[in-house]
Amino acid sequence: MSTLSAAPAYLSRYELVVGMEVHAQALTQSKMFCRCATDYQGAPPNTRTCPTCLALPGALPVINQAAVEATIRTGLALNCRINETAVFARKNYTYPDLPKGYQISQYELPLCEQGYLEIDLEDGSTKRVRIRRVHLEEDTGRSVHEGDYSLIDLNRAGVPLMEIVTEADIHSPEEAYAYLTRLRATLRALGVSSGDMEKGALRCEPNISVRTLEQKARGEYGVKVEVKNLNSFRAVRNAIAYELERQVAVLEAGGEVEQVNMGWDEARQRTVLQRGKEDAHDYRYFPEPDLPPLRVSREEVARLAATLPELPAAKRNRYEQAWGVRRVEANVLTSEAAVARFFEDAVAVYGDGDGKPQRLATWMTGELFRLLYADGDGQDLRQITAIKITPAHFAALIKLVDDKVINPNTGKKVLEVMYATGDDPQTIVAREGLAMVSDVSVIDEAIAAIFTAHAAELARYRAGEEKLLGFFMGQVMRATKGKADPAAAKARLEELIKE
Repeated sequence: MSTLSAAPAYLSRYELVVGMEVHAQALTQSKMFCRCATDYQGAPPNTRTCPTCLALPGALPVINQAAVEATIRTGLALNCRINETAVFARKNYTYPDLPKGYQISQYELPLCEQGYLEIDLEDGSTKRVRIRRVHLEEDTGRSVHEGDYSLIDLNRAGVPLMEIVTEADIHSPEEAYAYLTRLRATLRALGVSSGDMEKGALRCEPNISVRTLEQKARGEYGVKVEVKNLNSFRAVRNAIAYELERQVAVLEAGGEVEQVNMGWDEARQRTVLQRGKEDAHDYRYFPEPDLPPLRVSREEVARLAATLPELPAAKRNRYEQAWGVRRVEANVLTSEAAVARFFEDAVAVYGDGDGKPQRLATWMTGELFRLLYADGDGQDLRQITAIKITPAHFAALIKLVDDKVINPNTGKKVLEVMYATGDDPQTIVAREGLAMVSDVSVIDEAIAAIFTAHAAELARYRAGEEKLLGFFMGQVMRATKGKADPAAAKARLEELIKE
């Protein structure tokens, strides 16, 4: 969705081209090149540091094997080629939170190259976004600005960071959003990154350009603008939409797009200039002299490949093909590993035939997630691990509805009590007298009382105002406190109202 007003008609003469860079912190206990802990969130400033990450003279880096393995597993999940030799390089630039004056990264010989990730598009089709490289580097420190002062916290400096770079295959803000959500789901399923954008564990930097259809036919590209350090998928989508219209407006006015780095102003919903864009030669890359080339054997790659879990796309396909779950629900249920576990545990109790998984999916993505979102801080579905409802109790609730012990509306109320207390649904139904009323005599008695109380409306119905049937049905449900069997109540109402 564009952050500007109505899109000008001339946008149709241009194509948006986006390549995405994603920086994902690897989930390791120690930093990339030293033994300092990575639990820097909330720690007092500069308490997770040592001579190596402070860049003191004589301190030498040592490669973190767990970070290397996390990067290889990520590359395998993204269908990459794993290189037998990877070389760390010094990326030279001066910045206050970079104590060495350079960052140890990978350049010409990364760990992983030439992969892809398939995404779902809004029209139901799929698209393959090519992955150029996945390489390993160290994170920088953090600048804290307070009044006239800037303070430096180096707790984050040296945390392992995977950089995942796509080819310029993304052509809309929606495709960018689909790519990022699928990528984060994959990283979390692998257990290699938390993907927590609000904590800085995942940062996105789209490279955005536009080109005319004539340039596209000649295989040419426009000048790209990089938007730095976006911290939400919504910001990525809005920044791309804004840059599309801004760059096209510049070209339509006869100007030229400058190759620069931009930031995103969330309050004003627009990009803002930061600095000129650096090229690779500006960083003066050269091999890190204190680290040997990293050798990766085919046996090691095979061992790591055997540890890969079922990835979200494969799990989604299984839900669709084996259990008949609709794609829209299957995508949501496989977006987080914890959600998929809850769902599968519930299916194991409830059953996987006769459309049962789809009924579970409907209740989970509808009623359970409604409670989850209302109770949590934002819409983080991983909160499902902390709820009081067990998968077995959730399945038991749906079975009570199936068996017409309670009706669907009562089921929603029981679910709310389960969410608050953790009690099993049978106990709640028995304790609060919520079992469904199917006794025809009780329903008839309620209908008779309603006809007496609403004689005018009854006369209007019998005179041809048939839309009043819904009114009477609502009165029946209210009179029985929502416990009437809706099918039985409607059948008796349709029969008695004609007399």
